[in-house]
Amino acid sequence: MQSAVIVFPGSNCDRDMAVALETVSGKKPHMVWHGDSELPSGLDLIAIPGGFSYGDYLRSGAMASRSNIIKPVIEAAQRGIRILGVCNGFQILTETGLLPGALMRNSNINFVCKDADLEVTNSDTIFTSRYSENTSISIPVAHHDGNFFADNQTLDKLESNRQIVFRYRSNINGSSRNIAGIINETGNVLGMMPHPERAVDRKHGGTDGIALFESLLN
Repeated sequence: MQSAVIVFPGSNCDRDMAVALETVSGKKPHMVWHGDSELPSGLDLIAIPGGFSYGDYLRSGAMASRSNIIKPVIEAAQRGIRILGVCNGFQILTETGLLPGALMRNSNINFVCKDADLEVTNSDTIFTSRYSENTSISIPVAHHDGNFFADNQTLDKLESNRQIVFRYRSNINGSSRNIAGIINETGNVLGMMPHPERAVDRKHGGTDGIALFESLLN
């Protein structure tokens, strides 16, 4: 699997993502700077990692969504290339319009850093095929703006299309309908607040994130 990790000023999980991708695929990902205007050829996956792009000024991910590299990322998504956005990467995907909704300040106005219990609500995706439907997994979270919001019409559409892939078993940030991760209508773009790349090594506390990356290999 040929992959690339997009790096923004303030990204702090780019190395974690790169290590996870290499661990599972056996291939080092390309590290692509936000100011570049082209992506490497032959990519199977583009990962937008967590962090605080541009210090999260204005809305989280808003400035990053105007970076040079975003246009080719959008074009890649439109061609069917798989896109994975985690935490700040999820925020960036909503700001670019690749995913619906918005990520707002946590309802308790506090930064949340803990292991979160999730439910895999759709295992019939290219990101979750190695999980069992409705299984419970534990994935770390670390965010201040993880409160997913969308209007009821959009939420109903996400429900009916099975675009809600992960839910919090206990709502930790106020997200509408306990949403922790969603995919786009065509199924090749996933955004999620929890960090699967931080759950691939037992020495780090757990390995429940490995199945997501193994699903992508399939």
